[in-house]
Amino acid sequence: MRLIVSFILFCLLELGLIAGLLALGRRTDRLTAAPGLDLVVSALTWIPWVLAVWLCGWVGLLGCVLGQLAAMEAFCFWHEKRSGRGGSSILRTLNGLTSPVANNVALLATVPALPAFLLIRFSQLTTYPILVRTIRLPPYNHAEWVSVSRQKFSGLVGHDLVWCLYCDWMTGIYALGGEMLRNLESFWCPIRFYPGKKCENCKLDFPDIPQWVPADGTVEDVEVKLVEKYAGRKWNSWWGHPDRKPGGKSTPQAGA
Repeated sequence: MRLIVSFILFCLLELGLIAGLLALGRRTDRLTAAPGLDLVVSALTWIPWVLAVWLCGWVGLLGCVLGQLAAMEAFCFWHEKRSGRGGSSILRTLNGLTSPVANNVALLATVPALPAFLLIRFSQLTTYPILVRTIRLPPYNHAEWVSVSRQKFSGLVGHDLVWCLYCDWMTGIYALGGEMLRNLESFWCPIRFYPGKKCENCKLDFPDIPQWVPADGTVEDVEVKLVEKYAGRKWNSWWGHPDRKPGGKSTPQAGA
């Protein structure tokens, strides 16, 4: 009974939230970038989960998730019918390139990644600011990374719109997390990896790797490298950060 009650309750709640956000979104762009976007995502995801556990226990959480999925499908159906579009569709095209079953199972398989990205986002908002204050890692304007804009792309309706916005949000979080990790790795552990293949694989996300101390080097080499790269700087950014370029915001102080 609790499963059914929570399913119906949170399905209706999710539909109400979607309707309210659509109406509000037409009047302001503040909900499409952090911090407003963080509030939207929280209202549509983890806040209902907490309420469900509080009201109905872990069975309620299952009902909540099923209700949210049902609300999403209902919205997609309504949005596609409302648009009157029967032409081009990313979903139908990908269904044809794979199969409807394979493509939709694959899409649903990405849903468990949602809590992981929420956790990463939580860390960006709570842990990284401590590092900015303590070891002077460079701060960031999160709105330049964590935002959504694909709702402006012509022709995205229903499932296409929902999944493209999901990817839009995840990509920003992933990119901002990578940027923060570049600062962490170069500041705390500028030592190349064994074996060499890992260095090649990671070089795309950590461009400083070729400049890090070789794996057969010494701690003294690391000390020299750290002093070379960070002495006298306002922000301890990774070595390819824009503030290290001529005219950047954190050029070395005199005598560094």
